[in-house]
Amino acid sequence: MESAFANAKKQLDAVAFILEADYSDKRKFKKALKLLKKPKRLIKKSLSLKLDNGKSGKFIAYRSQHNNARGPFKGGIRFHPNVSEDEVKALSIWMSVKCAVVGIPYGGAKGGVIVNPAKLSERELRELCFNYSKAFSPYIGPWKDVPAPDVNTGGREMAWMLESYERQIGNLSPATFTGKPLELGGSEGRTEATGLGGSYILDYYQRTKNRKNRETKIAIQGFGNVGYWFFKFASEKGFKIVAISDSGGGIYDENGLDVNKVLKIKKEYGSFKEASEKIKFEFITNDRLIRLPVDVLVPAALENAITKDNAQDIKARTVFEMANGPTAFEGEQILLKKGIDVLPDVLCNAGGVTVSYFEWVQNLYGYYWTKEEVNQRLKNIMDKAFLEIYEMKKKKNISFRLAAYSLAVKRIIDAMILRGRV
Repeated sequence: MESAFANAKKQLDAVAFILEADYSDKRKFKKALKLLKKPKRLIKKSLSLKLDNGKSGKFIAYRSQHNNARGPFKGGIRFHPNVSEDEVKALSIWMSVKCAVVGIPYGGAKGGVIVNPAKLSERELRELCFNYSKAFSPYIGPWKDVPAPDVNTGGREMAWMLESYERQIGNLSPATFTGKPLELGGSEGRTEATGLGGSYILDYYQRTKNRKNRETKIAIQGFGNVGYWFFKFASEKGFKIVAISDSGGGIYDENGLDVNKVLKIKKEYGSFKEASEKIKFEFITNDRLIRLPVDVLVPAALENAITKDNAQDIKARTVFEMANGPTAFEGEQILLKKGIDVLPDVLCNAGGVTVSYFEWVQNLYGYYWTKEEVNQRLKNIMDKAFLEIYEMKKKKNISFRLAAYSLAVKRIIDAMILRGRV
């Protein structure tokens, strides 16, 4: 499987040919691009934890801080057995690009711990959060680096990390973490923001294609926070969701699925595979879901779902990336040659970091907005970002990803040049 970090660097190289003509000083441009291919700082720690059985556990933890020319570092912390240095470096690059795509004043970062949180008790998980925050406290802060939830973390984990951080610095600092519970300064609308933001983008894209939502069939790979909320909001906008899956497989119904029924099955049985052995529905593998003859395929799980090995078999008219890095570089080239639009993650799933930005602003301001205000502000930013990318795509006759990267990377490089970093 292709390295996520290698994939991220190839995406930067691909846009270099388009951007270089905009810069009279080629030396500065090339130096800036070289700097963008690696994080400004990579921090690696070994976290010790006393387990419930009395033994001591050790967990490797990372924080990749990519670029802060446009503002403080920003990015989630994931708890997953497959976390790696390669992965966090790639994700921090994508976050820098994502923030620039939607025009919010952040640079990219990403953190993670190599752990299966399902195997930890609540006490062990709390201590792991406390230890992570304590170990990385010199490197984070509201004007340094603002972490957030990611895979297998949420408001509870951010609350624990905030408490640990504030103990270290000796004062309250709610703007250091986003994705917090409302009671601790979280923002209305943050939990569902990634899925809602994606539904705004898909709705706008549909209008440019003159397609009717009710006639559009969608398959979603992934039923975590992002997949669930995207399913819910896309359904409300009239789209027909015909397939949904978790890591073990999923449900398929060509007539459309009901989000509430699917959620009930998932909660009751834990997984769709487990449920398929006890109740009647058409169970499909993730491999088959990727190949379904739908209008829109939505990878909403982890990286590298679409590669050179399966891209040729994809029958969807559009790939809509709600996960980070779900399409490998070579896989995307195959899709584009087939005439399939690929709407990139740095646009489609930017709703989460946008509302994290709103949360940060509210924390610094000490004043909080209603959910209606948050959602309207989110829609305004997502619509503007899509329109800018769509116009760039048409103007230069390039892919959606190249259009998004053209706008975003130029914004980052311009900031680096203005600061005298190159």
